[in-house]
Amino acid sequence: MEDILTIRTERTPNPNSLKYKVGKMLIPGGSANFPTKESAATRSPMARRIFAINGVTGVFIGSDFFTVSREEGIAWGDINAELAPALEAFFESGDPVLQGKAPADKPMVGDVSTSPEIVAKINELLDEKVRPAVAQDGGDIIYRGFENGVVFLEMHGACSSCPSSTATLKAGVETMLRQHMPDIVQEVQAI
Repeated sequence: MEDILTIRTERTPNPNSLKYKVGKMLIPGGSANFPTKESAATRSPMARRIFAINGVTGVFIGSDFFTVSREEGIAWGDINAELAPALEAFFESGDPVLQGKAPADKPMVGDVSTSPEIVAKINELLDEKVRPAVAQDGGDIIYRGFENGVVFLEMHGACSSCPSSTATLKAGVETMLRQHMPDIVQEVQAI
């Protein structure tokens, strides 16, 4: 019997990004961000197929979902009409979601000699209190560094170009980190 793929579309706070829940594991325990067609070229057969659709400007792949960002003015109906056959062809191909080695991590921002305990506590708070909510909105948030009371974070997926991402960082993430680490964290900045 043929495996039927069920995809559920969910809106995100970003009007130019849609989240697609696929009901199957894509990347166990991780995510991959493809902000350009070139970034997906050698790393993700799935993202390559999605980028072949007119108007797609970004692809973010989470554990059991992916998020597509579109060019302003392109209708979601036009993208979705091409997305279904592209995904069907991808899953029938048997190609992996990701292939090859992950690109090297970007260098950290700020003071690289920051106490490992501080870095661990920040990451623990992000993992427990922030990432699940950000994933619900079709994205991810990555710790990029710490210096002089400032935590540097990188937004991926729907969150990277969302009009409300600054409010999320300031009102949500910064407030939470300051509450849990009041003598250490003063501010959060996106990079």
